Amino acid sequence: MIGIAVSTYNANITDRILEGAVQTLKDAGYAEEQITIVKVPGAWELALAARRLLDDENCNGVITLGAVIRGETTHDQHINRAVSTALMDLMIQTRKPVGFGLLTCNTLEQAIHRAGGNVGNKGVETAQAVLAMLPNA
Repeated sequence: MIGIAVSTYNANITDRILEGAVQTLKDAGYAEEQITIVKVPGAWELALAARRLLDDENCNGVITLGAVIRGETTHDQHINRAVSTALMDLMIQTRKPVGFGLLTCNTLEQAIHRAGGNVGNKGVETAQAVLAMLPNA
C-alpha cells in the first residue's frame, strides 16, 4: 500500500497534484484499494498524517502533498521549514520513502504552473520519486 497525505488548504491546487499522484500510481500498477488517501486541513498536519500511514505495516511509502503560498508575513517560511524537516526525519526514522510534494510558492500563479501547468505536476514527480525509492524498485 502507498499512502497519500494531502492538504485541503488551497484545494484548487492540491486537488490537481493529488490527481497527478494517483494517476501515476495507477499507471505503475497500483489498484485503487492499494492507495490510501488521508486529507488534512493544511501543510502543518502532513507529518502527523504521514506518520500514521507509515505506522501501518502494509504501508510501503507515503506521498505528501500541499501548497503553501507566500503571504504578507514570514509565516510560510516557518511552515515550510518545519514540515520539510519533520518529513525528512520521518523518512530516516521509518526507513520508508516519504515524498515531498509540498509546493512552496511565492504566488498563486507559480502554484498553478506546478499543479499541471507549464512546469509539470508536482504530484506526478513526487509519486515517481516514492516509487523509485521502494525497496524492490
